[in-house]
Amino acid sequence: MDEKYISDRISILRTKKNVSEYKMSHDLGHSKSYIQSISSGRSLPSMSEFFSICEYLGVTPKDFFDESMEEPALLQELTDEAGKLQKDNLELLISIAKRLNSSK
Repeated sequence: MDEKYISDRISILRTKKNVSEYKMSHDLGHSKSYIQSISSGRSLPSMSEFFSICEYLGVTPKDFFDESMEEPALLQELTDEAGKLQKDNLELLISIAKRLNSSK
């Protein structure tokens, strides 16, 4: 993993969120070229900005670096919703997930 990974991963996750570099830069409170400079590899975000970028993209820092996770924002949303379920519904959700995975 290197600096290119960070810029590429931000680009991939930003695209999945369907947001432009300009909009993301603006939403994060930066100049319009902020994300573009990261995506092009000219700069890297500071650690605090990295956390802000992760939050904006709806991923945890762990998920950001997990290359096997294609849809980390959706998984985070599912996890958030599952955490609100009562035990019986959570068990039902687990059985549905197992059934879906076994049909692959």
